[in-house]
Amino acid sequence: MELLKKLISRRRFLQVSGAGTAAGAAVVGSGGLGIGQLSTLKEATAATVDSNTVVNKSICAQCPARCGIDVYTTNGKVHAIYGNAGHPIANGKGCPKMHLGTYILYDPDRFKGPMKRTNPKKGRDEDPKFVPITWDEAWQTVADRMNTLRDKGESHRFGLFFGRGWGATDVGVTLAPMAKLYGSPNIGIGHSSMCSDGSVLAKQCTDGNASYSSYDYRNANYLLMFGANFLESFRPYNNNLQVWGYIRGEKAPKTRVTAVDVHMNQTLSASDRALIIKPGTDGALALAIAHVILTEGLWDRNFVGNFADGQNHFKAGEPVDTAFNEKWTQGLTEWWNVELKDRTPKWAEGVTTIPADLIVKTAREFATTKPAIALFERGAHNHSNGVLNGMAIHSLNALVGSLFAEGGLAYQMGPAYGPAPANPDDHLDDYAKNGPHKDVPRIDLKGHEDGYLFAKNMLQEVPKNHLASKPYKMDTVMFYMTNPVFSSPDATAWEKMLAEVFVIDTSPFPGETAMMADLILPDSTYLERWQDAPTYPFQGWPLAQIRTPAIKPLYDTQTFGNTLIEIGKRLKGPASEYYAKLENVENILRHLAKGFETTPGDNGVNSFESWVEKGVWYKKPYHWRQVRGEFFEWDGQGWNKPMSAEDVKKKLLKTESGRFEFKSSYLDSKRDWVLEKTGRDPAKFNFPHWEEPRYTGSGDLHFVTSKNAMHAEGRSANLPNAIALMQPTAGGRRQVCAEVHPSVAKAKGFKDGDLIRIKSTLGEITAVARVTELTRPDTIVLPFEHGHWAHGRWAKGRGSHVDSIIDNQSDRISGMANYYTGKVTVEKA
Repeated sequence: MELLKKLISRRRFLQVSGAGTAAGAAVVGSGGLGIGQLSTLKEATAATVDSNTVVNKSICAQCPARCGIDVYTTNGKVHAIYGNAGHPIANGKGCPKMHLGTYILYDPDRFKGPMKRTNPKKGRDEDPKFVPITWDEAWQTVADRMNTLRDKGESHRFGLFFGRGWGATDVGVTLAPMAKLYGSPNIGIGHSSMCSDGSVLAKQCTDGNASYSSYDYRNANYLLMFGANFLESFRPYNNNLQVWGYIRGEKAPKTRVTAVDVHMNQTLSASDRALIIKPGTDGALALAIAHVILTEGLWDRNFVGNFADGQNHFKAGEPVDTAFNEKWTQGLTEWWNVELKDRTPKWAEGVTTIPADLIVKTAREFATTKPAIALFERGAHNHSNGVLNGMAIHSLNALVGSLFAEGGLAYQMGPAYGPAPANPDDHLDDYAKNGPHKDVPRIDLKGHEDGYLFAKNMLQEVPKNHLASKPYKMDTVMFYMTNPVFSSPDATAWEKMLAEVFVIDTSPFPGETAMMADLILPDSTYLERWQDAPTYPFQGWPLAQIRTPAIKPLYDTQTFGNTLIEIGKRLKGPASEYYAKLENVENILRHLAKGFETTPGDNGVNSFESWVEKGVWYKKPYHWRQVRGEFFEWDGQGWNKPMSAEDVKKKLLKTESGRFEFKSSYLDSKRDWVLEKTGRDPAKFNFPHWEEPRYTGSGDLHFVTSKNAMHAEGRSANLPNAIALMQPTAGGRRQVCAEVHPSVAKAKGFKDGDLIRIKSTLGEITAVARVTELTRPDTIVLPFEHGHWAHGRWAKGRGSHVDSIIDNQSDRISGMANYYTGKVTVEKA
């Protein structure tokens, strides 16, 4: 038996340590019961031959990646977490955040059950004086407030705001139908405008897909990354590390990488070329790269098309009047004439500060080292010109023919779910169909006098609009998986709003929003609940994982989906019948799994039971592929079925033209609004074009608040183990270090390790200076990590809250919060 244990231990070690390291970030698998002390791999493995040990398949919740995990529970206690070897994202591996689930589960500061506030005063220094209540009282309190508002014709004054939505059980079947059944435009306002809506809209404006892209990294020969920190905070992080180990290690030829950012992070340090760019100017760089691709005749003629006479007529500074026969793109020569002809590398050097010769080299490499991918995230589109930056970057993929190609990028297919237990359309009363809420604008989008017509969500606008009564005041607000009092720009505005309204928080943790709450309905942690989660865009083919409870809830908590169902059952009218038919989250999951009976997964999942056993259902391959300018559909044996132009328009390039549009018909559909309300040039407003970002504040330094690998979307804030792992990259024990260039330190009279004061128009914070040449002379980088005034004993009083000095400015096209556009001053404290 002892020999068997040793053999199993070695096998398990090899499984979980199979991914290589990348720029100092190791892929690890571990778990822990006590705070600050991990269980050893030997203990976890020995438990696999212990009859008291159970291994549950679940999903990590430390970031949006949704990696499959194996959760080890012995005698009712979770003691280890490993990557699920049968999960295509995890592949038996995990990132440095994976083990944090045990610490979250056993966090001593977690809420232990439902509570109500007894102190009517609200504020940072006010004790809520919470007292325990029953779940029946909690659910009924919410339902009573909702019913009362509806009786008065004011259902719009109830709002439910959420952050990370996972799937049908917490959003699609429970939360989203409540907006329709109850009758409020403010149920289901998400945090996407504080995340990555700029990326989504840039894709919608050009190729017609309002989504994030899926990427075939393993077959790409070139990656050009704009503001996407691939090795620290870009999704799916765990799989990115695995892919990096392959494309930069095993693969021949190795994938070449150029990374663009404002400071030397892990991704730039591990790349072939690091381009450190002025904040907000990524679009100028992309336009110059496009200029080089065209002037040097490097575009993909199979996908884009060619001049009728076969000659290259793209000459710098000269308009084109020769016929160009476009194939899968629209508006190329128009784009050239109104914008690109003047966007030379020399021009871009003056805007971005990147030398022209490096821009030319990057453009040539990108266009000739195919297949190639240009990808971007918040670093590029977190500015007032963000959508334009994104459109310019994404256009590079069209120019080199990477869309839907092997080694290129595509979009995500959804899972083969069965129907939900009930249809909300069958439970609508007259109020839901024709009530006054139908004529009421949303609190986030329409508070501004002329709206944000392309925005999906604008959570950051809610407190400003409420406080100004534009267009009305909220009465009751509920939060799920979001803590905007901490994470929103100009975050203190939320404190003012929540002091005026009835607040319901469902977080398991005593965060800032919870401390302003009137009612606490604590969610179970992710190791204690049932939940589904279709994948975020990954490799394109459909994938859906299931979260199963490793243990019964430690405390008197409830799964959020069940909380919504119980509140729904208590609403007046036919809405209650809908939620009664749902019964509970587990019942919803059983109905969803019915779809797998007719579409079994590649891993044999064909039922609810097998889904629970494997933890994931997936079905390869991606159904469509573009090969040298021709589109094909999977016929069961290969990509053999030719697609018509109409098929491509319906399924892939979903624009008005059915092509990739350099001249966006989507933007043109709101031409009058765009021109009148944003003041953009009518000659080029719907083309990717350069526009100077509007920086907020009057300081002399750009203020960028990056994320590092241990951020865990805020869930790690009260975990000493996570804080300890964060310290080597983020800085000191009680403070996060602010990266400042030596020239700034010299001019301002401080040195490395000194306490500095950072000032904006909203106020000031302090930080420890890290004087380094690895950041730009005009930029200060302070990671978004600490600064909590609540959230638990280890979170409070650690560092400064960066969002308290970030102005609330939003991109007028996407509604995206411009977190990285602020300018500040710095002095020795």
